[in-house]
Amino acid sequence: MKNFQEAILAGATGAQLEAIPIPDHYRGAYLRKEDVGIFEGIASSVKDPRKSLHLGDVPTPELAPDEVMVAVMASSINFNTVWSSIFEPVSTFGFLEKLGRSGSLWDQRHNQPYHVIGSDGSGVIIRVGASVRNWKVGDKVTIHCNYVDDQDPSAHDDSMMATNQRIWGFETNFGGLADLTVVKANQLMPKPAHLSWEEAAVNALCNSTSYRMLVSKNGAAMKQGDVVLIWGATGGIGGYAVQYVLNGGGIPVGVVSSKEKADLLRDMGCEAVIDRSEMGYKFWKDETTQDESEWRRFGKDIRSLVGEDPDIVFEHPGRSTMGASVYVAKKGGLIMTCAATSGYMIEYDNRHLWMKLKTIKSSHFANYREAFEANRLISKGMIQPVISKTYPLEEVGAACYSVHRNEHEGKIGVLTLSPSENLGIDNLEMRERIGENKIGRFRRY
Repeated sequence: MKNFQEAILAGATGAQLEAIPIPDHYRGAYLRKEDVGIFEGIASSVKDPRKSLHLGDVPTPELAPDEVMVAVMASSINFNTVWSSIFEPVSTFGFLEKLGRSGSLWDQRHNQPYHVIGSDGSGVIIRVGASVRNWKVGDKVTIHCNYVDDQDPSAHDDSMMATNQRIWGFETNFGGLADLTVVKANQLMPKPAHLSWEEAAVNALCNSTSYRMLVSKNGAAMKQGDVVLIWGATGGIGGYAVQYVLNGGGIPVGVVSSKEKADLLRDMGCEAVIDRSEMGYKFWKDETTQDESEWRRFGKDIRSLVGEDPDIVFEHPGRSTMGASVYVAKKGGLIMTCAATSGYMIEYDNRHLWMKLKTIKSSHFANYREAFEANRLISKGMIQPVISKTYPLEEVGAACYSVHRNEHEGKIGVLTLSPSENLGIDNLEMRERIGENKIGRFRRY
């Protein structure tokens, strides 16, 4: 891949990239099927991704007619990267085996004793399949992770409802934490021209997820004046959620876990901030018993900041917070939930849900239109990346470990073929107009 790296950095044309032979192997971050049991009996919190993630050469897969091959310049770490690396809640090799049993020769490629992971990426197209129409070699792209067969009729209202919908790099092989990837052409979006490779790479999964949860009719369809409680408001999806609420005329109430994160929130324009470390909430008395008095105290603190209960709760921690989320939402309010980073077996008092006519609504990533709209807002400078730090691919285990231990703000980028940060910026004028302080806000905290 070094020839492709040098050509891209030199500004090669599509014809020049097409003239470079595709190597029979490439460098990727992968898990091994033989390692699935290595963390048995170990608590989740102390499982170490550095022991399971390997970096090395893997075979280059054949390109399907509806796919493109991308030279990946940068990628990022998501929570599904962490889950993959610690084999929780299940091993991802089960996903690959299921995909391989579907009957298609192209699907069978994914069932390997190794799994190249990663669900974000930015880069340059170096090959296109025979049926690809809207993209060409040399195009600079970002990749969203909704992997779906668009010939299936179940994909044509909301593709997240498709019977064969999967998440690329988590439920499929050949993910983005590598120098090369193969993806379906319908996963591609234009790279924002004013961003570097790593700034462009971190957005697609988390930004699209937040867009669907808050803006889309498939989510909360937030309106002006809505009070939105945002857990983890400086995290991967929370950092985008705050921006969507502010852009849409809502009132964000950001919950964070340190003074530094509270300062970052205020810098973003979020005036109503709750620092959990300062307030010392104990929503759980022990592992099996929640404390409603703490829910009430939390709700009172929210009202003291904005004068009312939240219309929408942006819920993603899961077990640690769901009881409180259901309680504090206003009568008739909406708890919009995805993920479950603190645990997926949730508990709440159903009386506070049914007697006050509240709704719990689930969300999972985004369909192509939602991802494209979210990327468009990034490209217009209306939503900023939340990247705080980058690692080289050689240190992918350390990057994943940092996210697992919640040592980061926003998103962590991973440089793959890009040899350093701040490369790949094509629209300097736009970048100057937006301002480095806004684009790089998360790097300062």
